Amino acid sequence: MRRFITLLFLALPLLALEVGKPLPRLVLDGEAGGRVDGTPFESDALRGKVTVLFYVDPDKKSLNEAFTDALHAQHFDRSRYQSVAIVNMAATWMPNFAIASALKSKQKKFPDTIYVKDRHKKGVEVWRMHDDDANFAILSRDGEVLYFRAGKIPETDYETIFSIIRSAMR
Repeated sequence: MRRFITLLFLALPLLALEVGKPLPRLVLDGEAGGRVDGTPFESDALRGKVTVLFYVDPDKKSLNEAFTDALHAQHFDRSRYQSVAIVNMAATWMPNFAIASALKSKQKKFPDTIYVKDRHKKGVEVWRMHDDDANFAILSRDGEVLYFRAGKIPETDYETIFSIIRSAMR
């Protein structure tokens, strides 16, 4: 029986970000990726504002489009709130130049969002994000994970998520 439990435990995927725990430090720079403008990305720099974090496989970019639209419609105060979209470029068949071009266009369309390229699945490795999926997290001003979900965000969760953001901004 003990052997079965051990095998079952080893077969389970590692849990992703844990609510109530700090976001582990992640640096994307040079060959590993970075911000769309070419500067390095350091997750420690996200502190100071409530952060909505998307970590997405480009093939899943439309999965939570309805949620993203609803989030934009909230018009949260950008002096206390920020959004970050990290693209898991190694999770797709699409060429990096095509993804980079699309991200530059997105950065122009949504200048308040920080767009980041992850070329080597560092978010999967360090944050244990779900690979080949759409991941979403809310971080406190101190970098603590307040909410995490992988996959499609159900419409029934929207108000709960918005409430968590509002409470954290107070």
